[in-house]
Amino acid sequence: MDKQQEFNLSQMCAVLDVSISGYRAWKRGGKADRMWLTDAQMLALIRAIHAELKGAYGSPRMIRELRARGFKAGKERVERLMRENGIHARHKQRYKVTTDSKHGFAVAENLLDRNFTPDAPNQVWTSDITYLWTDEGWLYLAIVLDLFNREVVGWSLKPRMTADIVTDALAMAWFRRTPAPGLMHHSDRGSQYASHAFQDRLAEYGMTCSMSRKGNCWDNAPTESWFNSFKNEQS
Repeated sequence: MDKQQEFNLSQMCAVLDVSISGYRAWKRGGKADRMWLTDAQMLALIRAIHAELKGAYGSPRMIRELRARGFKAGKERVERLMRENGIHARHKQRYKVTTDSKHGFAVAENLLDRNFTPDAPNQVWTSDITYLWTDEGWLYLAIVLDLFNREVVGWSLKPRMTADIVTDALAMAWFRRTPAPGLMHHSDRGSQYASHAFQDRLAEYGMTCSMSRKGNCWDNAPTESWFNSFKNEQS
């Protein structure tokens, strides 16, 4: 069997841990003619590869990539240039739990029942919390979404996932929109939303509380979808 027909170029490059452009550069120049670069030239090339590959490579993979492209790349030199210039692989985002439903607070019924198309603004708001990796470490983002046009009407960003992150987001939304009493607020059944502080704020604003069923993310699908779109745009 012809081996070239078993795997395509993308698969082989993935196995060999080099980019397609690196393989093609190696194929053109081979290993014997590797070029030597000054530190300034090497740094410029490292930065270009780092940008091209969206920060996926740390120093070991960067060294292999440089060599595959036909350049002399010593381990200590590449590591030093990357370290001195703050070039490193993007941190892999570990999954972080944002919903703690094991608490002693009262839980509201799912009054929304996946009716995601209200007739007008300020009839149904949905809320949720997600996590973001930043230069300062993990931060948590809470939003309030108006289901009518999927607009974020309130938000809060904090290093800890305590009740004030959701009450602050709700307060921003209320001060921006000042909706009439009777608005339905829907969220998951996490401890932040079930807390006395948040429930007292809902009562103060005259809002009706609705919560998703246990372990059912589809009950709050529009907010989950907004988070996914936001993270994809930022990646």
